[in-house]
Parts: sequence; structure tokens; C-alpha cells
Amino acid sequence: MADELRENQKVILRFIDGKMLKGYIRDFRIADTYLYLEDESSHQLKVRLKELKAIFYVKKFEGERGHQEKKAISGIRPGAKRVFVKFKDGETIMGNMEGEIPWQNGFFPGSMKEKAFTIIPVDESSNNTKILVVTTAVKDIAMVGV
Repeated sequence: MADELRENQKVILRFIDGKMLKGYIRDFRIADTYLYLEDESSHQLKVRLKELKAIFYVKKFEGERGHQEKKAISGIRPGAKRVFVKFKDGETIMGNMEGEIPWQNGFFPGSMKEKAFTIIPVDESSNNTKILVVTTAVKDIAMVGV
């Protein structure tokens, strides 16, 4: 059972400065200022949320070299909103967001209601199962197909 929990929380932390850390997180809530990452050698690291760009929940740490992430959306999950996210460093991701939109009347970096929001990648063959996007790292967000 512990191994199952560990697998479900397998993450790659991507920092604003480009650094990456791989490991496992537990008991993390968006309202928290810090998260605790257990790296592959079981060391606990305390990470400030505001230093992160995103938390990528992954199937495996290695990923698939050469995999081209699909950006096109062929279908949409019921109740989900399609979003295109552009980070301040130029990287873009496309995904489905469930629930309430965490910004008001157009996206402005200061208009976010939450510190982060979750999207599900549109590419089902992606190594990422979900992505927690830290709002301070976002340059722009667009709703797609609305």
C-alpha cells in the first residue's frame, strides 16, 4: 500500500530558475507555503512553493526521450475547460481544467484567486498525469474553443 501511495505522488518539481528535482510528495495542499519532497535517496527537502514553476505528476521519472507532446485537443472531458498556458520562460502547455476558473474577467497575473491550479494534459500518452501550475510563473492563459 505504501508503494502505491508513493507511485501516485511521483513528481518532478520545475523551478522558476530552471532547476528540476525528482521525488515524492505527500500531504501537500495549495494553501501551504512549503512542500516536502522526498528524493530518490529518501532525503526530505523543504521547498517554497513560490520558487516553483510547476509540479508535474509523472508516471515515471525518466520520461520518454523524443516524445513530442501533443498540443491539439481532440476531445474534452465533460465539465472541463480547455486552457493554453504560457509560462514566463516561454514554455507552453495545453490541458483541461476542471472546476472553477481561478481568475476573473480575463487573465491578469494579479487576478488569481489561488496560488496554483491543476490541469490535465491533453496528450494521453504524455508522461505527465497532471500538472499543478504555480500562478506566479504564468505569463498568460487563454481559454481555448470557448
